[in-house]
Amino acid sequence: MFITTLSILWSLTLLLLYFLFSIIQQSYALKSSKKPSLFSSYGPPSYPIIGCLISFYKNQHRLLDWYTDMLSTSPSQTIVIQRLGVGRRIIVTANPANVEYILKTNFSNFPKGKPLTELLGDLFGCGIFNVDGELWSTQRKLASHEFSTRSLREFVVKTLEEEVEQRLVPLLEEAAESRRVLDMQDVLKRFSFDTVCKVSLGTDPFCLDLSRPVPPLVKAFDCASEISARRATAPLYVIWKLKRALVVGSESKLKDAIKVVHDSVQEIVDNKRKILEENEGKSCGSDLLSRLLLAGHDEKVVRDMVISFILAGRDTTPSAMTWLFWLLSKHPSVQHKIVNEVAEVLNNNTSSSIESGTAALGFEELQEMKYLKACLCESMRLYPPVPWDSKHAEAGTVLPDGTWVGKGDRVTYFPYGMGRMEELWGKDRFEFKPDRWFSDDSGRVMKMVSPYKFPVFQAGPRVCLGKEMAFIQMKYVIASVLRRFEIKPVHEMDKPVFVPLLTAHMAGGLKVLVQKRS
Repeated sequence: MFITTLSILWSLTLLLLYFLFSIIQQSYALKSSKKPSLFSSYGPPSYPIIGCLISFYKNQHRLLDWYTDMLSTSPSQTIVIQRLGVGRRIIVTANPANVEYILKTNFSNFPKGKPLTELLGDLFGCGIFNVDGELWSTQRKLASHEFSTRSLREFVVKTLEEEVEQRLVPLLEEAAESRRVLDMQDVLKRFSFDTVCKVSLGTDPFCLDLSRPVPPLVKAFDCASEISARRATAPLYVIWKLKRALVVGSESKLKDAIKVVHDSVQEIVDNKRKILEENEGKSCGSDLLSRLLLAGHDEKVVRDMVISFILAGRDTTPSAMTWLFWLLSKHPSVQHKIVNEVAEVLNNNTSSSIESGTAALGFEELQEMKYLKACLCESMRLYPPVPWDSKHAEAGTVLPDGTWVGKGDRVTYFPYGMGRMEELWGKDRFEFKPDRWFSDDSGRVMKMVSPYKFPVFQAGPRVCLGKEMAFIQMKYVIASVLRRFEIKPVHEMDKPVFVPLLTAHMAGGLKVLVQKRS
């Protein structure tokens, strides 16, 4: 009780000091500012000292749609947000020219920056997703080499085949026979965690076995990622930093969860190192951890890299697949086209194997499933797994649309809002239309859509290394499930709630009944 009271008093004291400093800083800035006048005036109403906190709190339950509404009324699809009356601004953009400038043209001027790396640093450490500069470049080159190998791709497909055929399909068959309600989002998250652990660590957590308790590592990952993400919603970063220093509230839970994550992964790294030594340096598996250790890299760097890969792989693809399953339940004709495409791609197999759903899904077959890929892209356009991403300006600059960015300002590109801009996708932008991804009516030639218009996998030098593997996994799962089963939501939902954290998810999950496809 005493510690909690002390924490509140400290927070109020620091808040008051910050506001007093803000007034002085603002007065000085008005006299000495020399920044250009080319800056966007579009954004929420902002007042001295409190900035736009009133509007922010009014809309905190719908931040994504609030930002989208403001962006859609801005002529340049860019807005400026001053959460407090002074200090660094937040520039949010849905303008592809700006996105390309941030992620490619002037890449070196827009690192993640210390404010963001501090938010996730306790969890990610010096992993590739949370570092800049030389440390990022070194890890990027290393990871890029490993992700481009044919052997890793083949290992991924083999792992998917085992996980789908031996666990996912039997689970869905049992649910269909018993008429048991499943949370499809939970099932897909469990599936992805098993898969990413096999590929990244060479270990099997058996998460998809619903008869077993949820592994402590899974619970720790969930807790750590959620609390780390919520740090960004604090009005002042000093609040969560003070809670961390005092080890109280959510920061106490975060500390415990991170310890479980780091200790568990470090134990796996240590065991893998011993196995490699016993095998005299010979490869004992195709997983990423074995590859990184055999290359002679520092164990802490390897640990943090692997944690980054797990967190990236375990939530993003389940999010995309969950929303696609829901969208397909609303568009049965689209679902029927996917089923037909899968059967057509597998037409070189015997008809009996196609009908029974046992025909093999190899890498080449998955690459041919263009309509399924269009459905995934369309789903991610509307419900991107990572709805926004931010950088910080190293130096003052002007974006292509004329918006001034000051040194230290946060610049956020906004895939969620970009998918809802009429200027980018037309008047039917809110509709689920996979055909928009094809250049003709044949449904065979996909459009070359700029990654700066559709930046769900980032773009430029930091483009997602696992992009192709993500499509492989999602195609494999969706095709394998739909050729055998019909997935029907238990409750009719006009619009489920889209919850943005480190990665987005569907509030309450997706409760479904499974039926065998006739």
